[in-house]
Amino acid sequence: MTATVSTRPRTAADQGAAAGEPGQVRRGQPATKIIVTGILVVVALYFLVPVYWVVVAASKTTDDLFGTNGFWFGDTFALFDNLAAVLTYGGGVFVRWLGNSVLYAGVGGLIATYLAAAGGYALAKYRFRGNNLVFGLVLGGVLVPGTATALPLFLLFSQLGLANTYWSVLIPSLVSPFGFFLCRIYADSSVDSSLMEAARIDGAGELRIFHTIGLRIMTPALVTVFLFQIVGIWNNYFLPLVMLSDQELYPITLGLNNWNSQTDRLPEFYELTTGGVLLSVIPLAIAMIVLQRFWRGGLTEGAVKA
Repeated sequence: MTATVSTRPRTAADQGAAAGEPGQVRRGQPATKIIVTGILVVVALYFLVPVYWVVVAASKTTDDLFGTNGFWFGDTFALFDNLAAVLTYGGGVFVRWLGNSVLYAGVGGLIATYLAAAGGYALAKYRFRGNNLVFGLVLGGVLVPGTATALPLFLLFSQLGLANTYWSVLIPSLVSPFGFFLCRIYADSSVDSSLMEAARIDGAGELRIFHTIGLRIMTPALVTVFLFQIVGIWNNYFLPLVMLSDQELYPITLGLNNWNSQTDRLPEFYELTTGGVLLSVIPLAIAMIVLQRFWRGGLTEGAVKA
């Protein structure tokens, strides 16, 4: 039997059929890209439009704020005058609030990140009785909203004499169940047990192994936890509202709400509030810009274990 070999040139249709008709997939890709791009544009506008409105509102006088288009600048560009008024009002109380927020978010974020790293590393790399039970209890803490624990914490700190102090806001900020969960997952996937064994053979103690090997490998996850923690503490409102009565201890969120509550009696507080909101966004924007490359890495690295 003689086999017949066709010499007809292969067409694009033949090539598509031989390859499982990828042409059909390619025809569907442009539509998918358009839909995904459209969704991303909508999401970007959802986050950027409020920021744009804050910039525009902070540049207006009180009359222009209510007498002109909300999404365009007014007749008088008063941005720098408003910002100067914010920084000098009440003897510079806004600067005090800003410093308090930096203290709460900075110190609380650093310590919470370290504790989350230590706890997550321990549960991931050491096996002991009750390991999974402890992890489950901490994971359950992620499901408990902060507002549900604010009042019990206030009663506890009142009995300890710590209410209306820096400690009443700082101490609850030192615990991050989400950070603990993330560090545990990341350490389990990225910290190789063979490195720990090699360090033990070289005579290193467990704390030294954690600080010299564990923390360095977990750096992307730690930066991720730190970023989430400082944003959460910076935007926290209910806990300081319950704990604090002294305006000198207010974070920036509580201080701005205090100004906003006075706008009905004193309209000039509109200019102070909008200018203060703009200034309060700047530190978070700087933190996001500086840490975004670590943030992206922290969400993806260690997700797949070879």
